[in-house]
Amino acid sequence: MKFLATLFFIMFLTGCNTHNKSEYLAITENNGNTELEFDQEHPGKKLMENNCYVCHNPKTSEEAMIAPPMGAVKMHYITEDTSKEDFIEAMIEWSNNPSEETSKMPGAIKKFGLMPYQFYPEETILQIADYMFENEIEEPVWFEEHYSKMHGDRPGMKGKKGQGKGMGKNQANNTQLSVEERGMQMAQTTKAELGKNLMGQIQKNGVIAALDFCNIQAMPITDSMATVHKAHIKRVTDKPRNPKNKANAAELQYLENFKKQIAAGGEVKPITVQMGNETHFYYPITTNSMCLKCHGTPDKELETLTLLKIKELYPNDKATGYNENEVRGIWSINFNEN
Repeated sequence: MKFLATLFFIMFLTGCNTHNKSEYLAITENNGNTELEFDQEHPGKKLMENNCYVCHNPKTSEEAMIAPPMGAVKMHYITEDTSKEDFIEAMIEWSNNPSEETSKMPGAIKKFGLMPYQFYPEETILQIADYMFENEIEEPVWFEEHYSKMHGDRPGMKGKKGQGKGMGKNQANNTQLSVEERGMQMAQTTKAELGKNLMGQIQKNGVIAALDFCNIQAMPITDSMATVHKAHIKRVTDKPRNPKNKANAAELQYLENFKKQIAAGGEVKPITVQMGNETHFYYPITTNSMCLKCHGTPDKELETLTLLKIKELYPNDKATGYNENEVRGIWSINFNEN
């Protein structure tokens, strides 16, 4: 009921908006009350980049994608007959309960698997969906050719379709990115490379085979991405599986800060620290339902045979007992200015 009332109010104000078109409604919570204010940039844009682009990044190459780009999501969920209210409600329902039955992208599920549930505040999804409906969404440079090859001509839809401004076979030019954006790009593309290989192992050979893969290949893949980005890239935690992933004192402080933000349900932004010409970038790694197959509670999400394999490979393992949407670690990335 709260969502429907809020959505109706937003639709009413949007329809009667007399402000400059460059201003957008920002939806905020204040002591349990929904408040709206006008921003120069739609808040849903940054929320989408920070939350969705971890998996749906248009700057990721086609081979490294672990989920469809957001432009493809918009194209499948918005037609000429789709109202903003319908689209927002569909995004809310999907984020609350991803399922094959309700998906409008069976091809993506077949290729990438079903998106695991991840907790996001309802206002976050609402802002993202509002931005997607009203604005052009960046698409990878390879997407137009990919869609034409798979489906033929593109269907009509409301709003503007995306433009190919992402990455193709090579990495995007970093010269125009802020240090936050560069750090996020490094974290996203490294996660995509790890995720692509890990999900492939799970789908082909099962969870236990994936543990063997992680034991041998996770660090070399991370190091190879560090070489690509000319940076030092680590995944660190306070509860390491591999002792080499143990966070240092400074990283532990940032990790605790992210834990508090996630637990409070607030919006999480990267942390960057400048030390001369070097940037230190930090961003949380949070758990979802897929993570719990190896990091969940024993005899619950974590099956006995999987736990036995973990103890065999990592005798001093501490990385179990997590629930969904908890901070399991952080990206710790160091890079120099161009």
